[in-house]
Amino acid sequence: MRPQTTDVRQIAEPRRTADHGRTGHRAPTAPAIVHASIAPIPDQHVRPALRAALAAAIEDTIIYDLDGIGRQYAALCAELPGVAVRFAMKACPVDEVLGHLARLGSGFDAASPQEIAQALRTGVAPGLIHYGNTVKSDRNIAEAYRLGVRDFATDCLEDVGAIAEHAPGSRVFCRLATTGEGALWGLSRKFGCSPEDALRVLGAARSAGLVPSGLSVHVGSQQMTAGAWVAAIDSLAAVLEALSRRGITPDRINLGGGLPALGVLDRHGRPLEPPLEKMFLVIREGMERLRAVNAAPLDFLLEPGRHLVADHGAIRAHVARLSSRHRLDGTREDWLYLSCGKFNGLYEMDQLQYRLEFPTHSGGQFVDAMVAGPTCDSDDAYAQEDGLVRVPRAITSGDPVWVHSCGAYAAAYATRGFNGFAPLPYTCVGGPALDGGDA
Repeated sequence: MRPQTTDVRQIAEPRRTADHGRTGHRAPTAPAIVHASIAPIPDQHVRPALRAALAAAIEDTIIYDLDGIGRQYAALCAELPGVAVRFAMKACPVDEVLGHLARLGSGFDAASPQEIAQALRTGVAPGLIHYGNTVKSDRNIAEAYRLGVRDFATDCLEDVGAIAEHAPGSRVFCRLATTGEGALWGLSRKFGCSPEDALRVLGAARSAGLVPSGLSVHVGSQQMTAGAWVAAIDSLAAVLEALSRRGITPDRINLGGGLPALGVLDRHGRPLEPPLEKMFLVIREGMERLRAVNAAPLDFLLEPGRHLVADHGAIRAHVARLSSRHRLDGTREDWLYLSCGKFNGLYEMDQLQYRLEFPTHSGGQFVDAMVAGPTCDSDDAYAQEDGLVRVPRAITSGDPVWVHSCGAYAAAYATRGFNGFAPLPYTCVGGPALDGGDA
């Protein structure tokens, strides 16, 4: 059955940018009339089960579609056959989501002993969990080792020494630095080392009795170009060849995260359209190239996070207020304040826009408004330069708002109660787990 479609008039349209940059006094403008050209949310991002759960919700909640996440996982495995998936737990540390992925065959990329313990509670074997964080204390390493983890990311000699002492005999993979170009979040300085350092790091690991098992990269979160993987594979190939000359033969490559979500907008309200098929082609061709230059067979890992969950989670929120006021220069501004924002579900709202849907308003007059969360913090808002969103003029406090494609980081980044606004509860639909809990 074809997924239920939505009246195009219900979807919030980003403001067109032709008038951006006007300055000086401007008289208040009349509300804009909505047109049928407003783009609907693509069907693949609004599954019937998720829509039904949003419609049934009477209180604010995060909703995860486990079947949608499962389909996304299956599609990824079909695109990259033979590649082992280690879900980046930080993207969605929700027990039901993790359990569902574990049942489908996924392992986990954990960044702390606490995440390792949570992954183990899904029943997954310790061998399917790696400690992917290059930043870890001696105590962290020892605890991970006690829990059964034997695969550790590293990027410096100091960390290698600590792993050798507190996790003897373990396997290490060295993370190469990337530029992060083309990604919304580049991750380019805190993690990873130069190719020259990688040779020293893996050489030291071998001397310390560790297994220099491989290399890893991360091209940046929400990567928007296939070229980022081309550059990463070039770097990996060069290091593999140099390691071979030193008698070190890795047996696995971790291609990291970076695969994008498809249902979000950029910070100016324009659809993000990453060349996903080209990315997969580059990765497949890159794996063949790396196998060709390595002296032994290579296995490959991938650490998707938002790519698996973002488009299969949504928030049922409500309108706090739609207000209108004039700035000091006389320009009128409309502000839509939501019941959730940066600190309780929409942490990434300063770098992207989540698609909004107003299910009780199917037409009428619309205004171009700034969108913000409920807290007394100016960071709790969409980008305030050319980031207006078209919203129904008749909307009132308490009206429901559906926030789409926010399944990644909605629960993970929520504060414990900034300004008294508690984390949103969550529920799951589909899959074997139908009961929810607190985010």
